[in-house]
Amino acid sequence: MRNPYDVLGVAKGASEADIKKAYRKLAKDFHPDRNKNDVKAKDRFAEANSAYEILGDSEKRKQFDRGEIDADGRPRATGFEGFGGGGGFGGGRGGGFDFENMARNRQGGVGGMGEDIFSHIFGEAFRAGGAGPGTQRPAAKGEDVAAELSVTLEQVASEEKLRLYLPTGREVDVVIPRGVVDGQTIRLRGLGQGAGPRSEPGDALLTIRIRPHPSFTVDGSDLRTTVEVPLEDAVLGGTIRVPTLTGAVEMKMPAMTSSGRTFRLRGKGLPRKDGVPGDLFATTAIVLPQGDDAALTEFARARRSAKAA
Repeated sequence: MRNPYDVLGVAKGASEADIKKAYRKLAKDFHPDRNKNDVKAKDRFAEANSAYEILGDSEKRKQFDRGEIDADGRPRATGFEGFGGGGGFGGGRGGGFDFENMARNRQGGVGGMGEDIFSHIFGEAFRAGGAGPGTQRPAAKGEDVAAELSVTLEQVASEEKLRLYLPTGREVDVVIPRGVVDGQTIRLRGLGQGAGPRSEPGDALLTIRIRPHPSFTVDGSDLRTTVEVPLEDAVLGGTIRVPTLTGAVEMKMPAMTSSGRTFRLRGKGLPRKDGVPGDLFATTAIVLPQGDDAALTEFARARRSAKAA
């Protein structure tokens, strides 16, 4: 796969927010549901998801930046360090393999090394360039399949395990990952279609859909809600109950609280990738008494008269 920074179109020093924004735009533009007859869009969609799997994970991103893993998330080969040092093969530069001498010797040079030295070290398959009889070729990979999983905010908050039915007819249990956002696609490796008896199966591209909630709206890892407050509590202050995803909690509200004032309840939002939950922001909405309230009406009239005087 291409460099994940190039795939998402972001600089190497891009922030997590910029990376997420770039990914969500590409995922929206190239989602299979919007491009059912466009094969290239499907490939771009899969490529964007693979790139976000690397850059959207802080640890994998660091490993990629250090060159420890490649663009597909696989560990990079470390070469032939084990043969290095003064006791290694050849006497060339740095005590390692002297490839120039080997090339000359293969052409009938010094020491009778016209017979390929690599065949002694790695076997006949290496000497034949990996294409000779008996050489195992990479197995073909099957097609990827697309699936969707509809979840509630409560399920996201609890990182619940859910049963998923794939288009292949297979049933698997998946755990909702931390930090998931609506529309994010997760790659489930090896759960796609197979291409033959000895083939490697493709992957399942699982798109997460978070259902609308009657009480909360999502703002990243934070949640927002509106809390109705009786007039007397807004004027005098008191304790009000605020709904959360894990049950209502009590919050102290100061006297003379205006409608539209927002309070932060720390740790009552959705879990982030690092495990630290976001916050819940509760905005007050003052509610007047139902029906006639003679005392309140008289108070309001007297206050209006005092202002007019």
